[in-house]
Amino acid sequence: MKAIWNDTVLADSDFTVVVEGNHYFPPKSVKKEFFKNSDKTTSCPWKGKANYYDVEVEGQTNSAAAWYFPEPRPAAENIRNHVAFWKGIEVKK
Repeated sequence: MKAIWNDTVLADSDFTVVVEGNHYFPPKSVKKEFFKNSDKTTSCPWKGKANYYDVEVEGQTNSAAAWYFPEPRPAAENIRNHVAFWKGIEVKK
């Protein structure tokens, strides 16, 4: 699977974890040079608190377009620090 925005591959992995229709990419598959920490957080009753990244490619920013769970609840331990995408970021094979 690949996560692509503005013709740039942000993450690439053969081993994503699919949860609620979202592909979560392992931390090592994410190209960290395109990610900046965001202040945004959300909470999920069974996964826990999600932190977000702003995605920056060629001077354009997609705010809070990626998220991850640094301290997931036990039911979501398999996605600890894995990154998922939305807001126009295409995830495809």
